[in-house]
Amino acid sequence: MTVFLNIVIILLVAITLWQLSKVFKIYKATRAESLVANDSDNKVQGGLMLAFLIVMFAFVFYGLYKWGPLLLGTPASEHGVTVDTLMFISWIIIFAVFFLTHTLLFFFAYKYQGKKDGKALYYSDNMKLEMIWTGIPVIVLTGLILFGLYTWNDITDYDFDAEEQPVVVELYAQQFNWTARYAGEDNTLGDANVRLIDIDNVNVLGLDTSDPNFKDDLITKEIHLPVGRRVHFKIRSQDVLHSAYMPHFRAQMNCVPGMVTEFSFIPTITTVDMRKDEGIVTKVANINSIRDTRREKGEDLDAYEFDYLLLCNKICGKSHYNMQMKIIVETPAEYDAWIRSQKQAKDVIKVASN
Repeated sequence: MTVFLNIVIILLVAITLWQLSKVFKIYKATRAESLVANDSDNKVQGGLMLAFLIVMFAFVFYGLYKWGPLLLGTPASEHGVTVDTLMFISWIIIFAVFFLTHTLLFFFAYKYQGKKDGKALYYSDNMKLEMIWTGIPVIVLTGLILFGLYTWNDITDYDFDAEEQPVVVELYAQQFNWTARYAGEDNTLGDANVRLIDIDNVNVLGLDTSDPNFKDDLITKEIHLPVGRRVHFKIRSQDVLHSAYMPHFRAQMNCVPGMVTEFSFIPTITTVDMRKDEGIVTKVANINSIRDTRREKGEDLDAYEFDYLLLCNKICGKSHYNMQMKIIVETPAEYDAWIRSQKQAKDVIKVASN
C-alpha cells in the first residue's frame, strides 16, 4: 500500500509540473496572440467529460464489489439494528444524490458543449426551481436529523426500570491498554480518582478504599457480558483522550480525562453464535487464508478465531493500534460462573499491600 501511495504521489507531482509547463506556454503565447477555444476543442473536452463520468462510476461500482464484504455485518446489540437501518437509509439517499448530480453535471457538459453560433438559454431567476432544489434537501435532511435524534435519545436513555438492574461495568483507558471493573454484588461502583493511584498496592485504578462500595468490585483484563441483559458502561481515562469502540455492538463513546462518560446496550448474540454467522465464517476463512500464505513465507502466525473486541478509536499515541481487549458474550449461567471465579478488589489490594 505504501508503494502504491508513493507511486500515486509521484504521478500527481509529474502531472502538476506538466500542467504548470502548459500554463507557462499559454502565458507566452497570449503575449503574441489571443487563444480562443474552437468547436473542435469544445468537442474534445465534452467527450472527456463523458468519459470521466463513465470511468468514475465504474470505479465506484468496483469499490462496492471489491470492499463491500468488509462491512461489519450482523449487529450484535439490540440498538445496533436501528443504527444499521439509519445508516442504510442515509447511504441510499447519498448514493441517489451522488449518481443524479454527477450524471447531470458531466452529461450536460458534454451535451451542451460550446459551439460557435450557439447561444445559452438562462433564467435570471426562477422561483419554482429555487423552491424545488431548496425544499427537497430541507425535507430530506429534516427527516434524517429527526430520525437520528430519536435513535440517539433512545440509545442514551439511562433511566432504567427498577427491575431491569443492568450490569454496571467501568472501562478504564490508559496508554495503551484497557482495564474493566465490575460493580459486584451491590451493583454500585466504588469511588475512584486518578490521584489515588498506588502502583505498589496494585491500586492501578485509583480506587477510594474508604468507600465501602469498592470492596466487592471486580477488576479484570477481559470483558464478559451476559446475552440479553442490559450492560451500562461508565468510562474513564487516566491520561489522554481515548475512545471506547465496540464495532459489532455499534457502540462508541469518548474516554475523557477528568470526567466519566456513559454508554449502555443489550448484547443479543453470544460469541459462540456469532462465530457461526455466515458473514463472520467467510471473513475468518479469508483471514486464515492470508495467514496461511504468510506462514509459508516464514512468518509465525496463529490461526485466527473471531472474538468481539473493545478498541480505541482515537489516535492516542504510538501504540494506539495495539490498544484492545477481548469481549466475551455468553449465557447468563456462564456469566454468573465467571463472575464467581473473580477476586474482589478488597482482596487484591489487601494481599498486595501486606
